[in-house]
Amino acid sequence: MKPRDILALRRTAEIYARGADRRCKDDWLAVLAENVTISGPGFAVSGREANLGSIDMLGQMFKATRHLVHNQTAEIDGDTARGETYGTAEHVMVHPGGDTLLCWAIRYQDEWRRDGDDWRFTRRELIVDWEELRPLKPAG
Repeated sequence: MKPRDILALRRTAEIYARGADRRCKDDWLAVLAENVTISGPGFAVSGREANLGSIDMLGQMFKATRHLVHNQTAEIDGDTARGETYGTAEHVMVHPGGDTLLCWAIRYQDEWRRDGDDWRFTRRELIVDWEELRPLKPAG
């Protein structure tokens, strides 16, 4: 395993998270393989174009999101890799009595394929370990 490959795999998770939070489809285009499948509790979406629609759904469901990438483990075998990425996903939800924050402790079961000098996700399976819902206080 080359250190630059390990860093590149982590970078895919960071770009994916940034793309979700900024609603930036170009970020996801940079890290998703054409035949990617992303799944989780109650959903499975196959194909890069179909998954780009998930960014639109995030914008409709939540006022804002913040995805934090924590630890990641990966094993590289030639031009493919498998691993697990831990994170926290925070979602601001609008409620009549005041906004609430939905926090998920998450893990992704990831698979990647090398594409030239880059790595792209071919599979991401979202696992939600637990969630917390709490009132959100305005900044200031």
